[in-house]
Amino acid sequence: MEKDAADKVRLDKWLWAARFFKTRSSAAEAVSGGKVHVNKARVKPAHVVRVGENLTVRRGPYEQEVVVRGLSRQRGPASQAVLLYEETIASVQKRGALADQLRLQALTTPHPARRPNKKDRRHIIRFTQPGD
Repeated sequence: MEKDAADKVRLDKWLWAARFFKTRSSAAEAVSGGKVHVNKARVKPAHVVRVGENLTVRRGPYEQEVVVRGLSRQRGPASQAVLLYEETIASVQKRGALADQLRLQALTTPHPARRPNKKDRRHIIRFTQPGD
């Protein structure tokens, strides 16, 4: 009977144990908010995860497609958490391309050399206020 209990793990608990999210509540919030899909379908946080299922996890601008390789109810070290899933090759390539794109985009936006002083702030306010 213990084996049956070990085979049934909630999605939010598995995401927390696999270190996709820092807390179980944030994992449940992401699942409820549609940031996590199982086999391309939206599910609830209490969905029972099974080995072999495909998960799509969106965190920020990045999206990971992973295949569940193991189940765990407890959060362990990162070296153990990596063994619970396998990321698809297409997902790794997509995330790498997006990271390069974001890095290049950050280089094109200029950053000011210093914080604006009181005179600069007045100029900014005059420039941004409509109709004065």
